[in-house]
Amino acid sequence: MTILRSAIFILWFALVTVVLAVGFLPAFALPRAVTVFMARLWVRLNFWGLRVFAGLGFEVRGPVPGKGVLIALKHMSMWETMAIYSVLDDPAIILKRSLTNVPFYGWYLRKARMIAIDREGGAQALRAMAVKARAELDAGRSIAIFPEGTRVKPGAAPDYKSGVAALYGQLGVPCVPVALNSGLFWTGPVGFLKKKGTIVLQFLPAIPPGLPRRDFMRRLEGGIETATGALVAEGRALLAGGA
Repeated sequence: MTILRSAIFILWFALVTVVLAVGFLPAFALPRAVTVFMARLWVRLNFWGLRVFAGLGFEVRGPVPGKGVLIALKHMSMWETMAIYSVLDDPAIILKRSLTNVPFYGWYLRKARMIAIDREGGAQALRAMAVKARAELDAGRSIAIFPEGTRVKPGAAPDYKSGVAALYGQLGVPCVPVALNSGLFWTGPVGFLKKKGTIVLQFLPAIPPGLPRRDFMRRLEGGIETATGALVAEGRALLAGGA
């Protein structure tokens, strides 16, 4: 049944994506707010499909932060890239530049003013990222980043990159860590399988600005990994109980 439910959702996902991507083409000639509306609608419709066709919902724990902060999220699947845009109010998400070259999807990312970075660009890319992030903060948005830079499986050893520390040091704003267990439910080859259950997204206490780099990274990684480990254990217990 999991395969069948997953396949039905994929069809729904494709339908929603094609209809909105084509239907909102005039948004490129309109204010950015139109694209933001479309993106949030896309997420809501797909999450409706997840719940109805795949039996997969989600729960948010902890206080949802407002604007003007740095959000650092654990990354296990595509799910959280969608969820964070739905839960937060118009965040600027830091993502790899190659995504902006994908037809339609990448065009809308650019119109929504996401922050694209070149992973191979070294220090110059980090400086450019910080400049763009500062501009979006000044425009009243929050910045969302995945500190490990790529998706990792539940239980895999963490590999936090330097970009989040660079942003934290240069932006001078609180950093809100985010733990989750999406990789238990959005899984399989290329993320095809959607297991029935409830994904948990947990906002942790903010890390105040101004900490030394080493202290910041220790608090960030320790907080996210400890909370994520607890959520993964909770999710596995629920999956085992429903098997």
